[in-house]
Amino acid sequence: MASKRKVSNPLALAVMALLYERPMHPYEMVTLMRERGKHETVRLRYSSLYSVVSALEREELIVARETVREGRRPERTIYEITGAGREEFLTWLRELVREPVKEYTQFAAGLSFLAGLPPEEAIALLRERVGRLEEETREMRSQLDAAMEQYGLPRLFLVESEHELMLREAELEWVRDLVRDIEAGELGSLAEWRSFHPGQDPLKTDEGVEEARG
Repeated sequence: MASKRKVSNPLALAVMALLYERPMHPYEMVTLMRERGKHETVRLRYSSLYSVVSALEREELIVARETVREGRRPERTIYEITGAGREEFLTWLRELVREPVKEYTQFAAGLSFLAGLPPEEAIALLRERVGRLEEETREMRSQLDAAMEQYGLPRLFLVESEHELMLREAELEWVRDLVRDIEAGELGSLAEWRSFHPGQDPLKTDEGVEEARG
């Protein structure tokens, strides 16, 4: 069972992971996270980073090691992870890898109220999602291949990107099947579904889609 984290922001995990490698200052942390593509899986903003660094320091998970100045650049504080920080990082990492947790996605929330749309509009919107997912997965695959071929990154450092791509590809196939099932009436009677929306002309799908976008 997952323990209660002293600092639970996923960005804190990224900071501790970097300091687990070696001491560094926040600017270098941001640079490395962007170079390694970690901003694709962890939301990264300078203001959030400094807040997280302060919180980790307050909890004595990291500590300021020294302050340095390079040329005319402003002073920068170099941080290092503490013994307690190492233990916290490894415990947290093990929990994340070991324990499945419920993810509350926006798409799942939309699906839970799908009956709120006329079936023709739901189909049109899901087809639009299919198109966007197809474009996303092509781009993600291209970026993954480029990272492995151009930058020579070992697969070990790209598994989170592989995971995201796998989820998108699985969603794409599932949404395609869902559209076919709706059209075949396998989710229930389309006539009954339409009855939830009296006065809605099923032929005016495009209007419904435009209203949904607005």
